[in-house]
Amino acid sequence: MRARFRPGDVVVYRKQKISVHPGPYARDIQPAPHGDSYSYSVEKFWRVVAVQHENALTVRTRKGKQHTIAANDPSLRLASWWERLLLWHRFPPRTPRDSDRT
Repeated sequence: MRARFRPGDVVVYRKQKISVHPGPYARDIQPAPHGDSYSYSVEKFWRVVAVQHENALTVRTRKGKQHTIAANDPSLRLASWWERLLLWHRFPPRTPRDSDRT
């Protein structure tokens, strides 16, 4: 059976945020009960750098930061073909190191 994620894959992570001023990419915006702030989600476009044995992924952002997240996180999914086609500029570029790690 093929693993769900492999190094070099592009993934989308839906991150929940709270702020008084949602940004332009905010989705599912909900006001706070007393109107002080907003709760919303933002889609983050990342590339898988490594897959650890304990069901965790190391991902890289477009600016080069790295995060370790659970591979079974419900907020994480593979990017669809149309996201890869139309939103290619929001994903980090592929590097030779992406395919070397396992």
